[in-house]
Amino acid sequence: MRSLNSRLQVRTAGDDFAGYVLGSDFGFTINGYVTAVFGQPVEKWSISTVEPYRKCYGIDPEEFKSYRDAADSAVLVAWLDDRAVGHVVVSTNWNGYGHVDELAVTAAARRSGVARALLDAACRWGRDKRLPGLMLETQNNNLGACRLYEGYGFELGGIDYLRYRGIDLDTREVALFWYFMF
Repeated sequence: MRSLNSRLQVRTAGDDFAGYVLGSDFGFTINGYVTAVFGQPVEKWSISTVEPYRKCYGIDPEEFKSYRDAADSAVLVAWLDDRAVGHVVVSTNWNGYGHVDELAVTAAARRSGVARALLDAACRWGRDKRLPGLMLETQNNNLGACRLYEGYGFELGGIDYLRYRGIDLDTREVALFWYFMF
């Protein structure tokens, strides 16, 4: 059997991007909310458990259509053998960082190195653009993403307790901003 590295490729999104997004499951289960603490490893953050529920962001393939051929952005898709299994959308942010607008891996392909391969591709893109690093945002209810970013080398740079209150005044969701310097 070939190794995952030889079977996994990341390349620029093609015309089949919308079909891949619309036909994929990007949902995940929420089990709790972490309390992020600057300078403390994710594994030490306290977790307020909740009754598990499923969350799925409504990924709209049209939202990033203009990013595909722009000089300051890219949509990259991970392919495992002949199946699209994840994507990353990157752009140049107003502050000069590369901004990971979206990183998603299909439920069936998680924990197989796809997200790391996509982050590697986003870093190559940012370095090619001579940017100082990457930034991204996740939420305090996505513990898997927090562990991924910390393990990759990202540093927690900001916590925004109010970002999602415009959507739901009673939300416990908190925005966590992560940075990776080149």
